[in-house]
Amino acid sequence: MKKLLIVITMFISSFSQAQQEISVDLGDALAMKTLELTYEYYINPQSSIGVSALFNFEGRTSDFRYNEDRMITPFFRHYFTNNQNWNYFGEVFLGVNTGEDEVEIDGVKSYEDYTDGALGVSIGSKYVSSGGFVVAIHGGIGRNMFGSASPIIVPRVGVNLGYRF
Repeated sequence: MKKLLIVITMFISSFSQAQQEISVDLGDALAMKTLELTYEYYINPQSSIGVSALFNFEGRTSDFRYNEDRMITPFFRHYFTNNQNWNYFGEVFLGVNTGEDEVEIDGVKSYEDYTDGALGVSIGSKYVSSGGFVVAIHGGIGRNMFGSASPIIVPRVGVNLGYRF
């Protein structure tokens, strides 16, 4: 029992000692009634893993909106410099997305639900202040791999504001 308690304590303390970030995509929130929240965990100074959750509140009749209604995006980032304030990164992501795609059958337009998985890449830059305030800009593209009713291209763009702790 003591060994198990020691292992659990070491496991929890390893997470509490590492740098972590939470952020919100302000660009999507202001432009398209979309909320994207991101959590990022730093494995080492040049690598991190994380997950983003996107929720689209824009109506489907809107002229400019994401096709995805919801998307969960686990990602891996590699940072190219060791600068503490400004850093550039490359990202590989897998976006599991759901939504409705417009289809036309015999001249009648209707909407078909889909769920698909997109594999993609993005690049970006991040600024971290000495107090922990974070500003990140990134852009990329993914491709849905499995469904025939889903859109082919999945965008991954954002202007994130957050906090590192």
